[in-house]
Amino acid sequence: MKRALISVSDKTGVVEFAKGLIANDFEIISTGGTYKKLQENGVKVTEIDEVTKFPEILDGRVKTLHPMVHAGLLAKRDNPEHMQTLEKLNIQTIDLVCVNLYPFKETISKDGVTPAEAIEQIDIGGPSMIRSASKNFKSVYVVIDASDYETVLESIKSDEDDTVLRRRLAAKAFRHTAEYDSIIAHYLTDLNGDEFPDVEVLGYDYHQELRYGENSHQKAAFYQSAMPSAYSIASAKQLHGKELSFNNIKDADAALRIVADFDQPCVAALKHMNPCGVGVDDECIYKAWHKAYTADTMSIFGGIVAVNREVTKEIAEEMHKIFLEIVIAPSFTDEALEILEAKKNIRLLTLDFSQAKAADKHEYVSVMGGLLVQERDTTVDQMDEFKVVTKKAPTDEEMKALLFGQQVVKHVKSNAIVITTTDKTLGIGAGQMNRIGSVKIAIEQEEKAETHSPLIMASDAFFPMDDCVQYAAEHGITAIVQPGGSIKDQDSIDMADKFGIAMVFTGRRHFKH
Repeated sequence: MKRALISVSDKTGVVEFAKGLIANDFEIISTGGTYKKLQENGVKVTEIDEVTKFPEILDGRVKTLHPMVHAGLLAKRDNPEHMQTLEKLNIQTIDLVCVNLYPFKETISKDGVTPAEAIEQIDIGGPSMIRSASKNFKSVYVVIDASDYETVLESIKSDEDDTVLRRRLAAKAFRHTAEYDSIIAHYLTDLNGDEFPDVEVLGYDYHQELRYGENSHQKAAFYQSAMPSAYSIASAKQLHGKELSFNNIKDADAALRIVADFDQPCVAALKHMNPCGVGVDDECIYKAWHKAYTADTMSIFGGIVAVNREVTKEIAEEMHKIFLEIVIAPSFTDEALEILEAKKNIRLLTLDFSQAKAADKHEYVSVMGGLLVQERDTTVDQMDEFKVVTKKAPTDEEMKALLFGQQVVKHVKSNAIVITTTDKTLGIGAGQMNRIGSVKIAIEQEEKAETHSPLIMASDAFFPMDDCVQYAAEHGITAIVQPGGSIKDQDSIDMADKFGIAMVFTGRRHFKH
């Protein structure tokens, strides 16, 4: 008779699985709570200490860490010496291990959990059995996921060579323990305050297959962090529309980053990872929407829109008139949902925007052969940090506009230039190889818009020459915000003084590559 060792924290389906094994001539061995669960449900089961001839000790910390278990798992069935050793020591083989681990992730996700409580949920015996069974997959099934119970039972019933299945289960098991260890490693690393450890271990769970990647000839999939961020596109709930594409996900992520920087009602419209319109209002989300939309009514077509307040009927009626790929918001009124769901191709998503400040601290960017890790640029510059460097100081209204422009420009691809008034973008120049090119694009766009005052320019990095300041001044810009730091800063200051415009330095650049 073959033997199966079952020890699970998540007992979903385990009784039926055990009964299925017994029906296929397996003897069941079990531990602690699983033993009790099986026994209570009429499953014939042997307790682990009857196998090891040794009691569970140290509050259950030691129960399966025993040669009677691991020799039974690791012995090569086609190695005569191994089998003779088992016979000599009266050790029986174990042919299937069904284990899932202590809920460490779930424990540390709870509020107020102490390190001592978390550490008690680090499983030792479970991963050890999983690894032993996985190493010997040629002879042992390792089952760590209830969704595989039926497949394993069908394989056992067929009595055919199932090496491919057992190897697949072993690979899945090693991925499982690797992710489990990565979560523990990150938890302890964070407790130690080690920001960039000597080894970076990451765990991500399969979220969905994507139709394609950036282009139709590229395969792609979406994975979610093993410790999910509540404020992320992966955590959003889709209410309507077809599945998100690779580019949708990237764009939606960029839009969420923008609105996270604003406490007041804010709407950000985005295309190809750059904002095409951002609007804010002190009280009214509809006004914020209208400002974002009118900032660039052409580029918003086919765009992604993030709204940090509930989408109302009034907003939905205007959104319905144009083609949008995605609208993501904390919620939609019933009337708004009904209006927008009439459009087949729009995707509607909800997300807990109150968690924006608790989003991931670090971001990861892959390069060939490596990974770049950095803190996310969550810094929101403050007005009292601005240093006036020109003879003319900004007016209060200009200063408000400069602050708004500075909040937006950090989300635009470098070289980045943003032209704004106090509460909406008017022109955005992104991703140019020289800064004057971005200035010209932003101003060309601004000149198509309605006249606004004040009219300011924000730059993500310093001006290497004074031509950007001159061009801006010649086209109606009255105040400029930039980080400063160029060896030719004085040339830019002198040019601003020549035209009688104000300039402030922030001392902090916001490159976005």
